[in-house]
Amino acid sequence: MSEASKTPPRLILASSSPYRRALLERLRMPFDVVSPDIDETPLAGETPEATAVRLSIAKARAAAGRIGGHADALVIGSDQVATFDGKQIGKPGTHEKAVAQLQAMRGRSVEFHSALCLFDSRTGDVQSADIVTRVQFRRYSDAQIETYLRTETPYDCAGSAKAEGLGIALLEAIDSNDPTALIGLPLIALTGMLLNAGYPVLGAA
Repeated sequence: MSEASKTPPRLILASSSPYRRALLERLRMPFDVVSPDIDETPLAGETPEATAVRLSIAKARAAAGRIGGHADALVIGSDQVATFDGKQIGKPGTHEKAVAQLQAMRGRSVEFHSALCLFDSRTGDVQSADIVTRVQFRRYSDAQIETYLRTETPYDCAGSAKAEGLGIALLEAIDSNDPTALIGLPLIALTGMLLNAGYPVLGAA
């Protein structure tokens, strides 16, 4: 059988995030979504980069386990950790915590670590990367924070700033080599990993 006639492996997104699903849909490839359901608590003394990479791999492996060990699949895991003043910033979860996050980051620079993993269930191979995005926040007012949060309700986004929506108005600059990384799934790195694994990225579109 020629390489061109082989059926590509199943593609799995190990995430319950609607943002990552929407990003992956941009590539026009068929995929399934499996929620990894893991503990995302950072380990004591763990760097933000290490947390993001570890969790992205754990998510991919957990999802692979849920679909069965005999399935031919490429499983995509991703995790994002925001860092400010040397501390990890999680998803706010509540309006009050989001206000506090945005007040603290006003006029400051924040790093977003968007880690990516591609787990090949056929071989057990793991490809991983950490894509760093540096974001400069504007000097917005408390009233503008309230307006933004009431409009966007970004309580499930690390750092409370939803850059693909109204949150872009809170930002002064974004420094990254992958514009999709900040939203949550670095597509430039992902397509490279898929090509490395022999997946026909353009052929499947």
